[in-house]
Amino acid sequence: MTNVLELAILGLLMDREHHGYEIRTHLKDRLGIGGNASFGSIYPAIGRLEREGLIEEVITSEPRLGSFSTGSLSGERAALRGTRSATGLGRRGRKSYRMTEIGRQQFAERLSDPATLDDARSFSLRMALFRFLTPNARVMLLEHRRANLVARLREIRANAANAELDSYARSVMEHAAKAVELDLAWIDDCLTTERSTAVPQNNQTIAQEAK
Repeated sequence: MTNVLELAILGLLMDREHHGYEIRTHLKDRLGIGGNASFGSIYPAIGRLEREGLIEEVITSEPRLGSFSTGSLSGERAALRGTRSATGLGRRGRKSYRMTEIGRQQFAERLSDPATLDDARSFSLRMALFRFLTPNARVMLLEHRRANLVARLREIRANAANAELDSYARSVMEHAAKAVELDLAWIDDCLTTERSTAVPQNNQTIAQEAK
C-alpha cells in the first residue's frame, strides 16, 4: 500500500527540487501533512524513495559570505584566493532532492491507484495533487471515494438505529452521519466539475483503468 508521506514527497518534487527543510515546510503548509512531517519520519521516507530509484540527491554549492564583493582591491584578491583553494572552502554544499524519470512514472501510478484510497487523509492528499492527473483519472478516484462514503453512511445509520444506544451515543452517530453527508455533497460537486472535462470512454476502457 502506498505510503502517504512518500506520495506527498513525490508530489512536491514533481515541481522542482527541494532540500529537506523545504520538504518539511511544504508538507505542512501546502499538503496538510502535519503529524508525520518530522525530520525523524521524512528522512527515512526519502531514503526509501532513493533506494527505489524514484528520487536522487543533488548537491548545490552556495558561496560563503567571504566570496562576495568587498569593495576593495585587496579584499577582492583575498576572496579570489579563497575561491580557488583546492579544498573548496569558498563554497559549501547543500543537499537537495529531485525526481527521476522512473519516479515520475511511479508517482502517476501511485496517485491514480484507487486501491490505496484507504482513508480520508489519503484521499485529501490526492485531491491536493489532482492537477497531476488526467480528468478521467480524477473522475475515477472521485467515484471510488463516493462509493466508500455511501457504504460508510449506510453503516453509520444502521448502527444509529440500534435500540440499545442511549441518547448520547446516538447523538455521536448522528453527528458522524452528518459529517459523511457533507463529504458526499463535496464529492458530488467535484464530480460535476470533473465530468464536464473528462473524455467519454466505453465500459471496457473504464474497467481497465479501474484495475
